Amino acid sequence: MTGRNRAEDAWERILQRRERLRSGRASAAEPGADARSGDEPEGQLESIYGPLLRDGELVVAQLGQTLDGRIATRTGHSHYVTGPEDIVHLHRLRALVDAVVVGAGTAISDDPQLTVRQVPGENPVRVVLDPSARVPLDRRMFRDGAAPTLWIVSPRAAPATVPGGVRLLRLEESVEGGGFRPADVLQTLTARGLTRVLVEGGGITVSRFLDAGLLHRLHLTVAPVLLGSGRPSLTLEPVDRLDQALRPRCRRFSLGADVLFDLDLDG
Repeated sequence: MTGRNRAEDAWERILQRRERLRSGRASAAEPGADARSGDEPEGQLESIYGPLLRDGELVVAQLGQTLDGRIATRTGHSHYVTGPEDIVHLHRLRALVDAVVVGAGTAISDDPQLTVRQVPGENPVRVVLDPSARVPLDRRMFRDGAAPTLWIVSPRAAPATVPGGVRLLRLEESVEGGGFRPADVLQTLTARGLTRVLVEGGGITVSRFLDAGLLHRLHLTVAPVLLGSGRPSLTLEPVDRLDQALRPRCRRFSLGADVLFDLDLDG
């Protein structure tokens, strides 16, 4: 059996475990965070995604950045910072969650579909956080009908229309300068049975969830690219001393020319 076929088989097993978790039929003895690791494709898949196959709620975030911590140029161009292997990785993450969340800036700049196209798996519910309802209605997630889409806006917003297949939700802004509290977003999603959440971007949205202490894991992929300017990856509350910095447990994996840092923030 080729490495590709073994990887495909490993991914199928991961999807089956995901389905058992969803239906409540998973056993505590099944492979999860302690799944085998290794350099072979199937071993790496099980090692990367095993920790995500957990009972209960899951909030994982992902970012792809340059060596100097940029996720896009100053104009917002980001296609693509990381290589094709990381794109596949992102699609695998989408397949393992109930909902994928992006901020308005990402929806405007990247026009993402937020679907699973590179690998087998089901599309998650798409969620766009857009307090001012400024995301144009021609974005693909609003018109392609590929997956259920939640458009979360503030009570002050007045969208001209709500596209078919899109559900408009209203949430109070509770962040200084505008924006939603991450905890309120998760509560809104949990009330709809969406307990496994991927925060896909952009940098501001991921930073807010990280600052709030709500992420179980952060997948940060670093590409061998230097920009020297552009939009930053993470922007957290400032600290005065290095001993105040976050130092999570970390595992590293090669994704082609990129390096994936799997940061364990759970406890």
